[in-house]
Amino acid sequence: MTRITVDVNDEWLESAREVLGTDTKVATINAALHAFAVRRQAKEIVAAFDQVEMDFAESKEGWRYGGGRDLSRLADDARDGEAAA
Repeated sequence: MTRITVDVNDEWLESAREVLGTDTKVATINAALHAFAVRRQAKEIVAAFDQVEMDFAESKEGWRYGGGRDLSRLADDARDGEAAA
């Protein structure tokens, strides 16, 4: 852990606290930093998948119990950060 002293915009901190559901300033800042780190990892994973040609045309048969999933927006949602949010 690194201990730092930093001036933080109080409105932004309170807004982040509400979104993240944290109780303290430290927890809020750590949760926000964690969320951005996870988002970055997700983007790197999506970028890796972009390097591989994938065909989901027959994906319905790949799910057991007749479930079938609509994967048509999977890559777009991940690129837009919805999967990481």
